[in-house]
Amino acid sequence: MPQIFGDFDALTSHVYQVEIDGITLAQFQEVSGISIERQVIEHRATLPGGQEAIKKEPGPIKYGDITLKRGMTDDDQLYKWLDEVVKGQLDSARRNGSIVQYDTQYGEVNRWNFTNGWPSKWEAPSHKANANEVAVESVTITVEKIEKG
Repeated sequence: MPQIFGDFDALTSHVYQVEIDGITLAQFQEVSGISIERQVIEHRATLPGGQEAIKKEPGPIKYGDITLKRGMTDDDQLYKWLDEVVKGQLDSARRNGSIVQYDTQYGEVNRWNFTNGWPSKWEAPSHKANANEVAVESVTITVEKIEKG
């Protein structure tokens, strides 16, 4: 039987980088929500013989919101980008970009390009007086389209 899939090792989720309009914005330790979903439209149909059935048809495509998490630094570019949205400057806040995954030797292994992304949520780190953890901030980017590059 011919082999359909190659003999590959699974990729590790080592480092992610965000590029906005071709400029590297930041590196992140966690990325989630990169998804493409064809919505399903259900409707009733009558089959030959009068039997009712539920038919399922492909609907519009929905792209997931991308959530990025990283250790907080004094770099406030993400917050400034969100501030454009807060101030109602959505046209200038919409940007094209990429989420780039790197392996342990920092070689690019995956790239997801997004269109018309804008930050819809920014979250400051949780603060605990007795904790000895890295303060992690997160930002959610709402996008109109995602393509694997």
